Amino acid sequence: MSDSEVFDGTRFRLFPQPGFLDSFAEPETVMVSSPPGTVGPGPSDDRMYTIFPVGKQDPYGIAPDGQAAAAPPWKGEIEEPAMPDENGNFDYLEPGTPQFETAHLFGSTRFVLDIWEDYFGRRIPFHSEKTYDRLELTILPSLENAYSGYGFLEMGGDKSTGKYRPFSLNFDVIAHEVGHAIIYSEVGVPDPENVTGEYFGFHESAADLVALISSLHFNSLVDLLLENTRGNLYMLNAVNRIAELSDNKQIRIAANDRRLGEFATGWVKEHHLSQPLTGAFFDILVDIFHEMLLDYGAISAEMEDLSDQLLATADYAPVMQEMFDEAYADHPEKFKQALLDARDILGTYLADTWDRISRQDLNFVDVADVFLEVDQDHTNGRFASIIRGNFRLRDIGFVEVGPQLAPLDKDSHANSVRTMLPMD
Repeated sequence: MSDSEVFDGTRFRLFPQPGFLDSFAEPETVMVSSPPGTVGPGPSDDRMYTIFPVGKQDPYGIAPDGQAAAAPPWKGEIEEPAMPDENGNFDYLEPGTPQFETAHLFGSTRFVLDIWEDYFGRRIPFHSEKTYDRLELTILPSLENAYSGYGFLEMGGDKSTGKYRPFSLNFDVIAHEVGHAIIYSEVGVPDPENVTGEYFGFHESAADLVALISSLHFNSLVDLLLENTRGNLYMLNAVNRIAELSDNKQIRIAANDRRLGEFATGWVKEHHLSQPLTGAFFDILVDIFHEMLLDYGAISAEMEDLSDQLLATADYAPVMQEMFDEAYADHPEKFKQALLDARDILGTYLADTWDRISRQDLNFVDVADVFLEVDQDHTNGRFASIIRGNFRLRDIGFVEVGPQLAPLDKDSHANSVRTMLPMD
């Protein structure tokens, strides 16, 4: 779904980043692909429905000791559903109500699906469609996590600051969980007893990349990103903070410097294991962005070469920022179009890669090899040297990941594999 595409859809108001951040205190109005009148109370449509249960204590797929795991649908009481206006839209709802919260969860999920179905060039089925006609989107304030499971997406919240901050209002968290659902559908659900650590790392990386690419479909975020960085995307910014919880706390950073060699002796957290792969793709995004800037004449070849030479040195920021400031001031619209082009190239390449990968014992080298094949098919290998170089910098293809060194945390997303299996 390109930014220039116009269609008759349904309007929602979404926070591009958490609303408690000053720069994103006001939600942005977006239009999803659902034709007017096709989204009903809840909101709900033919693929999913949203509820805010009353009295629900336990998350789906996680059984209290000695009890069977709960599974959708929830049959108890719920908050009053969000209702469409006379034109079928939900953008009239104001933050601070359960109805806005459910509309935000539904709208975000539909928005992410629109983006990635466009990149895949087809409908993305939910893995649970063989059992459930529709996906249940559930808000559960007692849960301090968020899960993508078999027949559901369940959103809790963050309480680490002493103030409850619902994940149903956090676009990155929602997009991350939709990303997990996409991978479960397209790559498959592994045997929990035989899955590799790199599968879990790949899963987390893919979910983070879905969130990152999806966030770049908000005009307000793209504009603020470029205004703040002047196109120097290696500055710490809103896009490379994944699931940001406060102004100075990030769960994971896409622009990281982690290498696979750090895990040669083993791994403990799949989130950490994912970072070399995510970092490689972020660097590929930046390099393609620079190639697009060259195509548009917004930067010189000498500037691009200098950026490559100074990267990861102490001279990069003082030298390159001044050059980016000047180039951006001369060509702001070209910078924006180049970033949107790079976004869509990476999104399309990732979708094609995930469409081709089916092995559940995959490792990061498999991902790199298929990604190179996709580039060959699309551009006759225009970005091959960029791709190889960035994977090489992360030791991908040169280091084998060691064994799992400790049991997974109880809140680990790797544990959610069991929530993707049909529950009795």
